[in-house]
Amino acid sequence: MKIVAYKDVPAHEFNSDKVQGVAGRVVIGKADQAHNFCMRVFTVKPGGFTPKHSHAWEHEVFIHSGIGKVYQDSEWRVVSSGTAIFIPGNEEHQFMNSGEDDFVFVCLIPSGVDEI
Repeated sequence: MKIVAYKDVPAHEFNSDKVQGVAGRVVIGKADQAHNFCMRVFTVKPGGFTPKHSHAWEHEVFIHSGIGKVYQDSEWRVVSSGTAIFIPGNEEHQFMNSGEDDFVFVCLIPSGVDEI
């Protein structure tokens, strides 16, 4: 068993023309011998955003804190703390912080794909 405070896990910082103000942490993954899923926690700074992208695998997202928007079917939908999101494989998506505080979400992906 592993019990960890997500903020104790080293963050990978992302900043480019396609992603701004994002820190990603692999809190449970291959290194923990998790054979089915990888759990990641992303923190998006105010005004920040993830890249708009799609991939073959589904993933599940839980909004931990903050207010943001998720891009779905050519439109933005507001999401906030307590929201759960299912993103099917091959669906284009993106997250954006639309609030004044950090926007934090948990993201589950299948094992066998890049963890971060």
